[in-house]
Amino acid sequence: MKTNLAAFNTGGYYAGPRWKVLAWYFCNYYILYSAFPWPFALKRALLRLFGARIGKGLVIKTRVRIKYPWRLTIGDHCWLGEDVWIDNLADVTIEDHVCISQGALLLTGNHDYKQPDFPYRLGEIHIASGVWIGAMAVVCAGVTCGSHAVLTVNAVASKDLMPWWIYSGNPAVAVRKREIAGAPVKVLNAAAI
Repeated sequence: MKTNLAAFNTGGYYAGPRWKVLAWYFCNYYILYSAFPWPFALKRALLRLFGARIGKGLVIKTRVRIKYPWRLTIGDHCWLGEDVWIDNLADVTIEDHVCISQGALLLTGNHDYKQPDFPYRLGEIHIASGVWIGAMAVVCAGVTCGSHAVLTVNAVASKDLMPWWIYSGNPAVAVRKREIAGAPVKVLNAAAI
């Protein structure tokens, strides 16, 4: 059997009412994805109007794309940099104090290449508090980024990221622990060394 893209269909997937999907398309294109620096408050209000759960203090730069705001939860004091793309066919949860840098992609959907009709293969993304997703990095479907994890520039997270670790590469691998200046330092008992 060979790949047959003519046989593709969305199966039981339901994005939402057609009017809502269409209305969001225009709002997303002309406000969020625009290069014009619309006020953050307007962008937050628009996302909430379409069903996103948004905390306080969201900074959302220009040219941001969000597939379906009704499948998006963002906590307090988060940043979405220029050209961020949240392709959320499935739910995306972003907790507090998360930075998603320029050009990063959160990708909840993929295709099952083992099937001839290339059906959807979806997975939710969960980004815990304090995470930094670097510029041009990709977080794949089904991935959880643990608290304060870092995904460096151009890295691809295809598996869960452990809390307080820095990940780099494609596929992303842990390269070292994350340390934050002023954070309490764990002192080991000399007898335990």
